[in-house]
Amino acid sequence: MRILKIEAHPIRLPRDLAAATGTAGSPTALAPTSARYRWSELYPCLYSTEFETAVVQITTDSRLTGWGEAQAPVAPEVACTIISTLLAPVLEGEDFEGSPAAIEYLWDRMYSTMRVRGQTGGFMLDAISAIDIALWDLAGKQAGVPVSRLLSDSPKHRVPAYWSGLPAIDRADAARRAIDQGFGLFKLFYDTREPVEFFRSMDGLPSARYAVDALWRHTLEEAVAFGLELDQRKATWFEAPLAPEDAAAHGDLALAIETPLAMGESYRTRFELAPFFRAGAVEVLQPDLGRCGITEGMRLAREAHARSIPVVPHLSIAFGPQISAAIHFAAAAPGCEMAEYNAQVLSTANRFLREPICIQDAAYVVPQGPGLGIEPRLP
Repeated sequence: MRILKIEAHPIRLPRDLAAATGTAGSPTALAPTSARYRWSELYPCLYSTEFETAVVQITTDSRLTGWGEAQAPVAPEVACTIISTLLAPVLEGEDFEGSPAAIEYLWDRMYSTMRVRGQTGGFMLDAISAIDIALWDLAGKQAGVPVSRLLSDSPKHRVPAYWSGLPAIDRADAARRAIDQGFGLFKLFYDTREPVEFFRSMDGLPSARYAVDALWRHTLEEAVAFGLELDQRKATWFEAPLAPEDAAAHGDLALAIETPLAMGESYRTRFELAPFFRAGAVEVLQPDLGRCGITEGMRLAREAHARSIPVVPHLSIAFGPQISAAIHFAAAAPGCEMAEYNAQVLSTANRFLREPICIQDAAYVVPQGPGLGIEPRLP
């Protein structure tokens, strides 16, 4: 099978920003401006007012098409330009025999294109991840099996899901409705100005298990105090507590509190995460498949499993290829028992799939068609 053409498609859709606040892609209130990209009102990070992502399509001479997707919640054109300008010329015309080893070879080749030029993370790896996912889709279609079956001899057919984010409006009622659907674990975003206000709102929620995403807001001293409060509430994990560059501080925090630290979405490769593993700072690994791809995601999962660290893939703004990739990964990766779920994101993605991705009894149903098991319809 030969790769004939690689096309990248930036996707941008309108969304109800008020309804999305407190959930994926808009975890806090945004600055009241008319700009498309706006600062969070609570910490220095930029978000889009719209639903944005980047989808890649690989066409082969055997008439098979592979679909992939980068995590691109802002400026999806950037990842698409990298794909069309740098990565497509590297892969177009290549023979592809569809084995995991062949995909690893192409991942390493793409990574090497800009390695010595300093582009070993960020948009470059997001673009590589989109192509990587599409290659796994092709490999599964060529073999006639789901991607999860390529990754494991005994993948799960259902992946338990946890509920990610609760809307700022009617938060307690939203939690009760989700509990009625069978969900038992919720991730909350630290979306207030003061910790006491956040913990008061947390204590007002119905009885369930809760994890907290601090959105990189804390100093080490603040994170220790916040984490000790989470210890009292038996939080499931403490996510993104500190500036993502500081491995040593994360290690110090892990020693100071009982609640496990969760991280992974900010990092694309085993090279970026190595100092955090060495510091003992990774207690729940959260690889984002739109940033690390399936290939590097599995490498990270094996590293975590060797250290007895649980794996829970991160899933934010995403279309069908990225969501399906995360589900197949979760079904096959060692040490992975659940995946992130955002109701609004899945609903949006399903509008553009020929067959929807299903969640039943608070668990994803792993698509069983060849490859990713989904066929997107681009808007």
